[in-house]
Amino acid sequence: MTLGNLGHLLVIFSFVTSLVATYAYLRATLLSTDNLQVETWKRFARGAFYIHVAAVVGVCATLYVIIYGHHFEYHYAWSHSSRALPWYYMLSCFWEGQEGSFMLWMFWQAVLGVILIRTNKLWEAPMMTVYALVQAFLTSMILGVIIPGLDFKIGSTPFLTIAEANPGAPFLQLNPDFVPKDGNGLNPLLQNYWMVIHPPTLFLGFALTLVPFAYLMAGLWRKQVVEWLRPALPWTLLTGVILGVGILMGGYWAYETLSFNSYWSWDPVENAVYVPWLIVIAALHTMIIAKKNATALKTSVILVIAQFILILYSTFLTRSGILGNASVHSFTDLGLSGQLLLYLFAFIIVATILTVRVWKLMPSDKDEVSTYSREFWLFMGATVLCLASFQVIIPTSIPVWNSIVQAFGGVSKLAPPTDAISYYTKFQLWFFAVITILSGIGQYFWWKRVQKGKMQDLLTPVWISLFISALLITFGGINKLPYIALLTAAVFALVSNTTIIIGVLRGSYRVSGGSITHIGVALMLIGILWSSGYQKVVSLNASGLLISKDDYFTKEDNKENKENVLLWLGQPTRMGDYLLTYRGPRIEIRDVPEFVPNTWVDVIEGDFHAVCLRDITIGEKTYHKKGDTVAVYAENAHYEVEYREPNGRIATLYPRVQFNEKMGLVTSPDIKRELNKDLYSYVTVGSDPKKAEEWSPTENFRVAMQDTFFVNDFVAVLESVGRTDKVEGIALTPNDVAVKAQIKILDKEREYFITPTFAINQDRMVMRKPEVNEDLGLRVQFMEIDPKTGTFSFAVNSKQRDYIVMKAVEKPLINVLWIGTIVLIIGFMMSTIRRFREFRLVRDKGVELEKV
Repeated sequence: MTLGNLGHLLVIFSFVTSLVATYAYLRATLLSTDNLQVETWKRFARGAFYIHVAAVVGVCATLYVIIYGHHFEYHYAWSHSSRALPWYYMLSCFWEGQEGSFMLWMFWQAVLGVILIRTNKLWEAPMMTVYALVQAFLTSMILGVIIPGLDFKIGSTPFLTIAEANPGAPFLQLNPDFVPKDGNGLNPLLQNYWMVIHPPTLFLGFALTLVPFAYLMAGLWRKQVVEWLRPALPWTLLTGVILGVGILMGGYWAYETLSFNSYWSWDPVENAVYVPWLIVIAALHTMIIAKKNATALKTSVILVIAQFILILYSTFLTRSGILGNASVHSFTDLGLSGQLLLYLFAFIIVATILTVRVWKLMPSDKDEVSTYSREFWLFMGATVLCLASFQVIIPTSIPVWNSIVQAFGGVSKLAPPTDAISYYTKFQLWFFAVITILSGIGQYFWWKRVQKGKMQDLLTPVWISLFISALLITFGGINKLPYIALLTAAVFALVSNTTIIIGVLRGSYRVSGGSITHIGVALMLIGILWSSGYQKVVSLNASGLLISKDDYFTKEDNKENKENVLLWLGQPTRMGDYLLTYRGPRIEIRDVPEFVPNTWVDVIEGDFHAVCLRDITIGEKTYHKKGDTVAVYAENAHYEVEYREPNGRIATLYPRVQFNEKMGLVTSPDIKRELNKDLYSYVTVGSDPKKAEEWSPTENFRVAMQDTFFVNDFVAVLESVGRTDKVEGIALTPNDVAVKAQIKILDKEREYFITPTFAINQDRMVMRKPEVNEDLGLRVQFMEIDPKTGTFSFAVNSKQRDYIVMKAVEKPLINVLWIGTIVLIIGFMMSTIRRFREFRLVRDKGVELEKV
């Protein structure tokens, strides 16, 4: 049996066992009066689900073996991997394609299912009925089965061979057993360590949204309209932290890898994940107060359903192809649009029926909620979070609306915002200003129970916040009203929540998770405000010359021509407070800790190896000897740029470029990190070091000692010619004669010396060793000596001098953003651990089904 057949068989087996588990759990739920039969069906259901989990693990392992083993006869391995990639990027290859990312999602849901079965027996049958059914739908996405007679395909399998994926292709008719020697490789933008950990974290967040949804469905099914909150709350917290961390990892990946100067671009796919997270956070706050507020309970039901449905909706947006060119993150359509819609609407219908069925059974509030109650302020915060999510999801869904209108024969002229960053930011900024204010007020009402007419406790943090904000606005140069509002709100949240921790909780860390989380949000907003609102381009073009006439540089009144700097190899160039020197292209040898000059190795075309042209020595350690064959990352070019500060301190950056046949110039930044700012630098134009050098026609010169001559617009002087005992690359014998010329080349900024050699061996054969100066783009060869006239002949070739065009941006106080994310995660985890401990205590006491 081939690996592909094994993988496909395991997929079918996992699908069948998920259906069997669903049916068995359904029977166990319906037979609630017969304990013996219930336990029998539950044991059978557990066994089926455990077998399903084993099959899912087998499916994932089989695909990874195909990728890691370079089985390029399989279309998935050929499409997403190559021999050049290290093992950890092979993991990224696994989930680069749609099928692999579905499998990652399946894997996490399978693991979580096992945990749920083993930790909550009381809710197992109804909850796992819903859970296993969702898993069956998800597994169907990679079935790749065609229903006979209907010509209808269910799912897309990653286990097709190239021949099966391309039936009738001309190249297969010539050679049916054709197997490529190498694959297409991983998208260069995904060749980053964040892409090894970001997708697993994000899809774990996706999987976790199912857990509170399944508990809710089980509660509505059994008419336990309040009891479901207790087991669902800690899982909702965990969903919030994991999904949030996944989103933050994606933002940091974008910051480190992409060249749009930011960590968030309001791309439709980013929005489609951001919105469910906002709803999760809103649901979390309403669930906390649902036991005392019927409106919050009903809102919690709606929001818990919405967060799961929105994850399914985001999956449809990402994978259906409906976004077209509106997103750089979306997958191509694999023909699964109909199946994705079925998945989405099936659970909308199920959730709606169960909710309507028990809506009248939910309690109602007898009295209006007081504005001085903590429930009111938490509910207000949840409401604003929902409004913020609506503002994002509605414009993001314009392509969906257009498709619906067109499907009914109409014409829709709606279009997504052209400047997404400005459009979304101007609204979200105000929403989060309100949210941060509410987070401060809400904590005071929650812990201090502020009473009507006794607001003095709240006035102290207000006055402190206004004073600190005034100082920051004055000395920080904040002059835009939205920024002033956001800064003041963030400072208030920071001060009020810190006051709560110090004055009320008195260091009781177990219950301070909420306040710490809110402090993290406030710090993040301050960091976002400064790093995005007051970032400064420092690579201003002071030459007065156009760098390029390309559209990228000339649009918006030559914006990029004004904001990029041209760096010639070896020529220092002033850029703001820095003196920059471009030192040349560098290559990465896999087992060498630093980049090395490209001239140190000779890359073997298409083999991802190179031959060392000299000893590879870093510091005092020699890693390879001349002539050794080494493994290299040949597809990447790193450009060494030296930054010299006024105080003499030197920092070296290596912005990366990949000259990709499909994507063109793919550039990634390098970042000089300081305590109060980042210097974010990336190459916009670079010479491809893999291209063959194009030398000009030879120009011959005959000169005498101390003669001056002109070489490619440079002034040259022959300073000396003398005998030498060593010529690099030529083994001299005692009977050989070699001489070396020293030619001084005068550039604008400095002097260069070129030393070509001329040798005659004992057999009177002439040997010439040309000298190449990359800084000047010159190659000089010592041709002959005329003793009669005392002149010397040189052959000179020139080429385009190596250069790069680079953009650099200063991002002030961006570390405040990263510190805020860490504080946010710590606070979230503290709250999550606390809620899981509380649930475990209640479960162990046997009162889990009592009303919370």
